[in-house]
Amino acid sequence: MEQFEKIRKRLAPELKAMNEIITDTLRTGNEMMNGIVTTYLEKKGKQIRPILVILSAKMFGEVNADVLHAGAALEMLHNASLIHDDVVDETPLRRGEATINRMWGNHVAVLVGDYFVSNALAAGIRTGHLSIISALSALGKELSLGEIDQICNAREHHFDEAAYFMVIRKKTASLFMHCVRMGAEAVNATAEEMGPMVTYAELLGLCFQIKDDIFDYYDNPQIGKPTGNDLREGKVTLPLLYALNRADEEDAEPMRELIRKGDLTVDEIARLIEFAKIEGGIDYAYDIMRKMQEEADAIIDRYPDSESKTAFKEIFEFIISRDR
Repeated sequence: MEQFEKIRKRLAPELKAMNEIITDTLRTGNEMMNGIVTTYLEKKGKQIRPILVILSAKMFGEVNADVLHAGAALEMLHNASLIHDDVVDETPLRRGEATINRMWGNHVAVLVGDYFVSNALAAGIRTGHLSIISALSALGKELSLGEIDQICNAREHHFDEAAYFMVIRKKTASLFMHCVRMGAEAVNATAEEMGPMVTYAELLGLCFQIKDDIFDYYDNPQIGKPTGNDLREGKVTLPLLYALNRADEEDAEPMRELIRKGDLTVDEIARLIEFAKIEGGIDYAYDIMRKMQEEADAIIDRYPDSESKTAFKEIFEFIISRDR
């Protein structure tokens, strides 16, 4: 966490300018919308995604207004997806604070999410890069399809890793990939120059989601969601998938039956979590992340040494090691 905070502090001027673009873009004459948006923006997360946009731009050139608008566009689109996710999942808290749907209801929350999407596209247009506008459009489709795929997997009870990785590529890794791509495109990097770093960002995004999923197996009030929340929503993630496919059939089948039954009790969720841990699911998930990190290191080490290159590697380590 300390290294990540140093990176964020080093990029503070760029992040400040980008956040001012977000505030200005979202400002409206409607008092209600202004109040909701202002309150929402006060609860900023780590802003990993716009940091990746800025670092990518620095790796291939100099940060300019197009980079800042690209970062603002991605951050608004990301926040729109979070607002809509909170409605779909009926989430009462995010980052320890009441969600928009909890405070204002689903109707208002959906409209606020739509407002963020529209303004993300507006910020993208201001870059003047057709490739950036196209990337925003593609990203919106991938995020939506990732969520739909996840719902289908939960309803049809697909217990295989291939389906899991297909979902998290769309719903999480795609956003990381577009961060790097848009940052590079904003400084006119070529496809050949940025291509390997887009693959690096995919591995980074996959690890981000795997680590997020691991949090569901532990009680950590800092995360802002209850233990077993994914299972409560019918989502079977990597640690439990591994356990279900590795364990003896006589042990695994009762666990599958619990998941198929749905409407899990607290005790049933606890049984599934303990099963995943005993069968080595958590260790397996960490092993997968470390292998991805090794693959990512081999990619980024082809690039000349720079402050941005070091920061990318530190962010990868932070994502695997973070506690929230």
